[in-house]
Amino acid sequence: MSRIGRAPITVPAGVSVNVDETNHITVKGPKGELTRSLPAGIEVSVDAGVIHVKRPDDEKRNRSLHGLTRTLVNNMVEGVTHGFSKTLEVNGVGYRAVKEGKKLQLNVGYSHQVSVEETDDISIDVPAPNQIVIKGIDKQKVGQFAADVRKLRPPEPYKGKGIKYAGEHIRRKEGKTGAK
Repeated sequence: MSRIGRAPITVPAGVSVNVDETNHITVKGPKGELTRSLPAGIEVSVDAGVIHVKRPDDEKRNRSLHGLTRTLVNNMVEGVTHGFSKTLEVNGVGYRAVKEGKKLQLNVGYSHQVSVEETDDISIDVPAPNQIVIKGIDKQKVGQFAADVRKLRPPEPYKGKGIKYAGEHIRRKEGKTGAK
């Protein structure tokens, strides 16, 4: 049995969970509402503020989906209560980030400014010129948006210039050795 899949999910106060007969789950909380269609065969039940995820048998596909479904539902509950955030750091001489309205303006070594617009479910915050905080209630969308921003100028291995995740370690390479 999956250790992750059989763990119950406690529903905090102020959060409502609804599962219909077509295995479609809706989670509403103080930060918003998330919906997801769950895989067929995996059974999700809500009893007195606790969510249980069960699988019908021990087939390989159902074993694979058991822990995944439980984690997805847990992330939905976590997202509508606390939300998720990713922090990016901008490293490099002259590299900086500025928020203008709903747009993130990046100076990252190109001949032009790079502009990224926040979406309805993603918000961008720039507490410092070299720091970007991406927030939202859907963990997958927050992670994908952060990856898209990082892809605009990934960190290079020689000087470490570029956009990286906070806490990410960049493997450095040795530069050219001078002629002797």
